[in-house]
Amino acid sequence: MEILKKDILFVGGKGGVGKSTSAAAIALKSAQDGYKTLLISTDPAHNVGDIFETKIGGKTTEVTKNLYALEIDPELETENYIKSVKENIKGVVKSAMMEEVHRQLDTAKASPGADEAALFDRLISIILEERTQFDKLIFDTAPTGHTIRLLSLPELMGVWIKGLLDKRRTTNENYSRLINDGDPVEDPIYDVLRVRQARFSKAREILLDELKTGFIFVLNPERLPIIETKKAIELLNNYDLHVSTLIVNKVLPENVDGNFMTERKKHEKQYIDKIEETFSQQKLLYVPLFSKDIVSREQLTLYSHYFEEG
Repeated sequence: MEILKKDILFVGGKGGVGKSTSAAAIALKSAQDGYKTLLISTDPAHNVGDIFETKIGGKTTEVTKNLYALEIDPELETENYIKSVKENIKGVVKSAMMEEVHRQLDTAKASPGADEAALFDRLISIILEERTQFDKLIFDTAPTGHTIRLLSLPELMGVWIKGLLDKRRTTNENYSRLINDGDPVEDPIYDVLRVRQARFSKAREILLDELKTGFIFVLNPERLPIIETKKAIELLNNYDLHVSTLIVNKVLPENVDGNFMTERKKHEKQYIDKIEETFSQQKLLYVPLFSKDIVSREQLTLYSHYFEEG
C-alpha cells in the first residue's frame, strides 16, 4: 500500500469499525519491515494495550522489536500542561499574584476543553520533537468527530493566536508611543505567544505535507459508517487535509453459505457499490471479516497481508 511509505499516518473512523486493529496492524507491519515505529493512541478508550496484551499507559513502551506504543493519558497530559503553563508565567506575573493565578490554573484543570488542549500540545510535541527518534509515527485516533477536531486545531489555534498577537502588538505600540518614548517594550507574553504560533504553524505544515503525512479512514460496508466517513472527508478537505485511502473492513467472504449469510451478503453488496460510488477519489482496500477476533500478533500479521494488495 503506497500510503504506508509515509512517515506519519493518521488512522481514523467511526467507533467499532476496526480502527485500532488497523492502526496496530499497520504499525506492526512497519516494524517488521525494519522501521522503528511508534504507535500512538489518542483515543481515550485505549485499545492498543489490549491488542498487544501489554500494559502501555502514558509512557512510551516497547511492545516488540522496532515497535513502540504510547496511550496518551488525558489526565496526566492535563497535569503536565498546567505545570508547563505555570512555568511559562514565572517572571510574567507579579509574585503577589502567583498564588491566586496558580489556584485559577488548578481550577482550570477540570474545565471543558482542558484535556483536549493538553492532548493537542502532546500531539504537537510528538510530531515536532519526539518523531526524530522514530522512522514512522502511526496515530490511532479517537472516533471521527474527535479526530476532525484534533486535526483542525493547528489551523484554528493559529488563527486564534494571530488575533491575540495583533492585539498585543497594538497595545505595546500604543504603550511605547505614549510612555516609553517610542522605545520597544519588553513583553514576555508576546514572546510566548509567538513561540506557540510558530509551533502550530510548523505542525500544520507537516500535516499538509503529502509526502510525509497520510490519512486513512476505516469503515465497514454499512450505512452509518459510510455516511460518517463521507462527512469526515468533506470536513477535513475544508482544512486541506485529504484522506487518500480507505480500509473497508469486515467484508463478508464470497463463499458464505446458509440462507441468513447469503441474504446478508446480498445486503452488503449495495453498500459496497455505494462505497465505490461515493469514494471514487480514494484508494479502497478490502479486508475480510475474520472468523475470530484479532487478538494476537500472528493475526495482526495476517490482517496486514491485505495491505500488500493496495
